[in-house]
Amino acid sequence: MISNQILQNTVDGMKSITRVDLCVMDTEGKTLASTISNPENYENSVYTFAESQAESQVIQGFQFFKVYDDHQLEYILLAKGDSDDVYMVGKMVAFQIQSLLVAYKERFDKDNFIKSLLLDNLLLVDIYNRAKKLHIETDVRRVVYLIETKNEKDSNALETVRSLFSGKTKDFITAVDEKNIILVKELRKNETYDDLMNTAKMLLDMLNTEAMSRVRVSYGTIIHEIKDISRSYKEAKMALDVGKIFYEDRRVIAYNNLGIGRLIYQLPMSLCRMFIKEIFDGKSPDDFDEETIVTINKFFENSLNVSETSRQLYIHRNTLVYRLDKIQKSTNLDLRVFDDAITFKIALMVVKYMKYMESIDN
Repeated sequence: MISNQILQNTVDGMKSITRVDLCVMDTEGKTLASTISNPENYENSVYTFAESQAESQVIQGFQFFKVYDDHQLEYILLAKGDSDDVYMVGKMVAFQIQSLLVAYKERFDKDNFIKSLLLDNLLLVDIYNRAKKLHIETDVRRVVYLIETKNEKDSNALETVRSLFSGKTKDFITAVDEKNIILVKELRKNETYDDLMNTAKMLLDMLNTEAMSRVRVSYGTIIHEIKDISRSYKEAKMALDVGKIFYEDRRVIAYNNLGIGRLIYQLPMSLCRMFIKEIFDGKSPDDFDEETIVTINKFFENSLNVSETSRQLYIHRNTLVYRLDKIQKSTNLDLRVFDDAITFKIALMVVKYMKYMESIDN
């Protein structure tokens, strides 16, 4: 169904060209778009005309026309005047609205098809049959971007994304829930993962600037067959979740750059609990005071370099050694030893993952 705003834009545009007043009503006589001041005076006439067999008729100084959507009467168009010129204008506007109905219906059908693809709701044979009917190529390079908005139903963000890719008819913009916008983008043969990152950054910048939205952008891997769109979408979803857990400072997250976070994200919770119990003996890193947490993070940031860490923390080297010794006594892990440091780092990431999963369950 065409929005009333689109209909209004159409009749406004046609009036500015032809100088003929126009009105679009539904079959019950309700005004949807109009350039005349008193359309309600014609409601009864519209209802009577809709019930008649006539395709066009002159009533009360207006030309009445029927507009169909796939043989179903959808709108009644009124054009002010009873001359042949007004009749021609009315036929042109009726044809324009009918063409809009076809275009929007095709867009709606494509949108539903892409949503079904993303959610894995189609059999393989149906994917290729429907793609052929909708004139969608099946064997081109594509990638799925996922844009998470801060607010639900962020129409500004959705319209901004649509405006960015409106001229690219082979790209699809849709949504499967309240907070996520999905872009299925067709790629040129020479586009690389560096290009994908640049596109993601462009999306981020435009949404932050134009739509005033604080967003995160993730994307999956490049696929070559239309049946694999759901895989790229699932990868983008995982990238978004992993980014929230382990890389909070990143606003753009690529599935092929998740590092160890991808592995931890796929661990069962029972295994995570067993691992943490083994490492911390029933304790939790949350039990450490803020000073210890800052020391640990800074020590890891500086690749286990004692001198550089103490310098950045503005403490004496011996003070840092004392803190590291204290951590070792508490956990039996010496962060100055590479293997112990790796174990401790992974344990911290596992705890982050467990907290995130528990917050979702609650």
